Amino acid sequence: MYQRILDEVDVGVHAVDETGKTIIYNKKMMQMEAMDKQDVLHKNLLDVFMFKDHQSSTLVKAIQEGKATNNVKQTYFNNRGREITTINNTIPIFAGGKLQGAVEIAHDVTKLEKLLKGNMNTNGSTRYTFDSITGTSPAIQEVVEAAKRASRTSSYVLIVGETGTGKELFAQSIHNASSRFSGPFISQNCAALPDNLIESLLFGTKKGAFTGAADHPGLFEQAQGGTLLLDEINSLNLNLQAKLLRVLQEKTIRRIGDTKDTPIDVRVIANMNEDPIDAIANNRMRKDLYYRLGVVTIFIPPLRERKEDIPLLVQKFIEKYNDRFSMQVKGLSEEVQQAFLEYDWHGNIRELEHIIEAAMNIMIDEEIIQYAHLPFQFRNRMKLKERMIPISSAQNFIEETRETIVPLKEQLEQFEKSYIKEVLKKNDYNISKSAKLLGLSRQSLQYRMRKLMIDSIQH
Repeated sequence: MYQRILDEVDVGVHAVDETGKTIIYNKKMMQMEAMDKQDVLHKNLLDVFMFKDHQSSTLVKAIQEGKATNNVKQTYFNNRGREITTINNTIPIFAGGKLQGAVEIAHDVTKLEKLLKGNMNTNGSTRYTFDSITGTSPAIQEVVEAAKRASRTSSYVLIVGETGTGKELFAQSIHNASSRFSGPFISQNCAALPDNLIESLLFGTKKGAFTGAADHPGLFEQAQGGTLLLDEINSLNLNLQAKLLRVLQEKTIRRIGDTKDTPIDVRVIANMNEDPIDAIANNRMRKDLYYRLGVVTIFIPPLRERKEDIPLLVQKFIEKYNDRFSMQVKGLSEEVQQAFLEYDWHGNIRELEHIIEAAMNIMIDEEIIQYAHLPFQFRNRMKLKERMIPISSAQNFIEETRETIVPLKEQLEQFEKSYIKEVLKKNDYNISKSAKLLGLSRQSLQYRMRKLMIDSIQH
């Protein structure tokens, strides 16, 4: 009867003794893992199944730590390399105060996981997982580990980082690694809409609340069972922040014009591009909302603080646009690599990607991105100290005119003319080389030469 019950329940049951050997393995678990009972029973778990790098068996962990875990998603491989994904409740078993083993109750989500992965690029909701985060620097790895730990719970998360650092990528990764991964993921930029619209969008409306109002669920109701990402949370006015705080505390919402509260089960992740302490000090964020949202606070480092990751990011973007543009670009020239490492990247990873895309747009058959391929706006912002040419003649010009005061505009034009002539002379009046050194496009240099009446040939 005991064996029949185990085989009839619609969940996988897998138990091991204190050494990790399987002692119970029911029929549902056999179906989920596509394994025969004799391949698993009385064998050490780690001799049968394989786990991804940096991951371990939840059963083995229960034996080692003596702690129960609930709703943990685990992906592993059977003895034929087939990938399996389950949601597990794992409980250590004690008798007389001594650990005897552990039992795992597993729900199969392998098909759903594959379906989600297959639809990630088309369903418009979530595309990113922790595997999408590129970087081996200690700065980014520490943040990834913190985010992975946060994915195990349903606590609210506040992600802080400059524009372009990948805040939404982290938010989606946390959602997809959590037990809510099969639920909806809804993202809303709080700065994109006026206050009156954002309130009805978040909380919903009741028919008759105002002219033209209809029964319409808000984003909290639409995200039921999943995750709601509120981007630029500090752009909400303080009154709306107070209403949001009430929702987070009470876990209920009330539609505009309604008289009843509706329970919600939604995990909120909020993003902001400034330090929350500064936002509070400047009255852009309520202190109590920060304390409620910031149960888990993740600070994403800017790219200038993790420059060792630039080569990996560059290669990732080159592969992305090789596939999109049907190109065969292999990498960067040494000059461009050095320039990238010197630059401060105020636009962070987003700026780096845009520059790679722009450079590949003007390449034809070349395999290496050269300095000349980079957009001239970027070259203007580069630190060009090593590429700059001494301007002794311009300095002499300033000394000579020190006694004669002229309008600033006129002096700047004369200085610009003198400097451009010096650069042209050093490059034997080669327009392309001179433009490259000046950080200008060829067309821009020719325009300036015409404007300043500089001859394009040497006299």
